[in-house]
Amino acid sequence: MISVIVPIYNAQKYLLRTMHCLQKQTFSDFEVVLIDDGSKDDSATVLKKIQAEDARFRYVYQENGGVSAARNHGLE
Repeated sequence: MISVIVPIYNAQKYLLRTMHCLQKQTFSDFEVVLIDDGSKDDSATVLKKIQAEDARFRYVYQENGGVSAARNHGLE
């Protein structure tokens, strides 16, 4: 299985398009770890909806710590 870690901060505008591209991959044995790095927009709502629709997507929230902290959190 491949794990894809996606750090997210205030990206509501781009999330659906990005997630749909990931969902359409021909390789199906993967998980997507969505790390919300304390977004102030409505990213969390979009991410939770995606998680509910597709079991390969997992939403994780953390207080804002930057992209490196978000990636490290995803590795855990």
